[in-house]
Amino acid sequence: MKTPVTLTTLALTLLLGACDPGMRPAEQKPLSPAPTVRLEPATDLHQRRFTVQGEASSRSAKSERQGHAGLAAPVLSMHHQPSGAEWINRERYAHFNDNSLKIAAETPVSTFSIDVDTGSYANLRRILNEGRLPPADAVRTEELLNYFSYDDQAPAQRERPFLTTTEIAPTPWNPHTHLLRIGIKAWEIDTRELPPANLVFLLDVSGSMDSPDKLPLLKRAMSLLSKHLDGDDRISVVVYAGASGVVLEPTPGDQRSKIEQALEQLRAGGSTNGASGIRLAYQLARQAFIEGGINRVLLATDGDFNVGTVNHQALIDLVERQRGAGIALTTLGFGGGNYNDQLMEQLADHGNGNHAYIDSLLEAQKVLIDEMGATLHTLAGDVKIQIEFNPAQVAEYRLIGYENRALRREDFNNDEVDAGEIGAGHSVTALYEIALSGGAGRRTDPLRYAPATPGHDRATRELALLRLRYKAPDQTRSRLIETPLRAADVQDSLEGSSDDFRFSAAVAAFGQRLRGGTYLNGFDYPQITALAAGALGTDPMGHRGDLLRLVRLAHGLQGRR
Repeated sequence: MKTPVTLTTLALTLLLGACDPGMRPAEQKPLSPAPTVRLEPATDLHQRRFTVQGEASSRSAKSERQGHAGLAAPVLSMHHQPSGAEWINRERYAHFNDNSLKIAAETPVSTFSIDVDTGSYANLRRILNEGRLPPADAVRTEELLNYFSYDDQAPAQRERPFLTTTEIAPTPWNPHTHLLRIGIKAWEIDTRELPPANLVFLLDVSGSMDSPDKLPLLKRAMSLLSKHLDGDDRISVVVYAGASGVVLEPTPGDQRSKIEQALEQLRAGGSTNGASGIRLAYQLARQAFIEGGINRVLLATDGDFNVGTVNHQALIDLVERQRGAGIALTTLGFGGGNYNDQLMEQLADHGNGNHAYIDSLLEAQKVLIDEMGATLHTLAGDVKIQIEFNPAQVAEYRLIGYENRALRREDFNNDEVDAGEIGAGHSVTALYEIALSGGAGRRTDPLRYAPATPGHDRATRELALLRLRYKAPDQTRSRLIETPLRAADVQDSLEGSSDDFRFSAAVAAFGQRLRGGTYLNGFDYPQITALAAGALGTDPMGHRGDLLRLVRLAHGLQGRR
């Protein structure tokens, strides 16, 4: 029997960490024995059937981690590592460096693709709940920012897919600089008005998924989504382990008993041949393609692709070809130990989809039900942001996050360059820290021989020019929106800014602190906690309160400095 780690044990771990920051609990448990899963290969698509030999090994009950404050008391748990077993963490994260400071007179233009992924936030919540601080490369600050909803104004009509909001106020961690917040709010749609959906569930049933927070949670999440579809929708289920097979051919969404039966028979076992499964899933998606509808593959896995074609570039090329044919890819991450975050994010990005991490059934509810329109229904594609800063007003700037979304300046006008997608109801936030010209916030010395800025009226009135490009669905030519940002809009006090501004600043500070806090000037967890606590707003779902809990937990795990 596996020994659960109790709250008392975790509290002791936090106490020991305060005495010795180098002490950390065992990070994960080894994979438990899995039953045999056999997939019968066949050349014909409809003859490939999923069969199970034996029953799943018995598992001890484990309370599901709930990371949503205000909804239920969180149950903190860690994977147990049996004595004598040496376990190696094989989780994979793409390395990146924080965006560097830019001098506006030398590099006035900043260009990047929007990002609506949220996987980094839920994944770091899982890691913190296991009693350890996340690795720096697991923290993508823009995904923390975009996990939350904001009260930005949404467009009233679908013809204009989103509206932009900007706000400028002093930086909480540096009173000599300012934060520029850019908010994008997409048109919201009632889920009853969503077009018919052709969804192919591509589910990992390999041996590495034999854990309560993996396949069992995955099955409940897919069952939850299926309950919110109707007879106009189509659901298919493809599984992959050592081979791949069809568990459920395209089936009307209102045939719930048939769908539940297909999900219930799934058991974990065998090695992982994800490449074969992806090809088969796309084949089913093409077979049941709905013109003018939602056509999407939902890949649910711990990301461990270790058998068959493991050339990740070949997989990326595959999903890029399929996105051109109108089939998007969403990736849903589960569990830990061998989680391949890097591949999951890349596949979703290149598949015109989004990446989320599911650490509880509550998170599945948020991603798949509460935000169904945002997850499944794309309103605008290839969305790019470009800011041209006025050197007469801005001396330096730094984009917080979006490191792996950077674009070249010329990419902004090139409609052949892929960028991010915005779904119905999505909120997107970007933050720049800026130092105004003539202020005390500069980190670099001014050039002795800097060219003089030509005198013109705009040099005194405009702070920057915000440009956005996007493509309407099924369009190949982008549309341009330009919004000047006025120097007169700069607020003098942080206290006078909106809750959304202060809360997004707290989230950005949290992400930066977890990544080392290079630019935070000593702004630490107690200050982040105070800033977030004063900007919770109404918080009906408790998501902002959840952040507050995680900041406090990270502070405890950090120990004494």
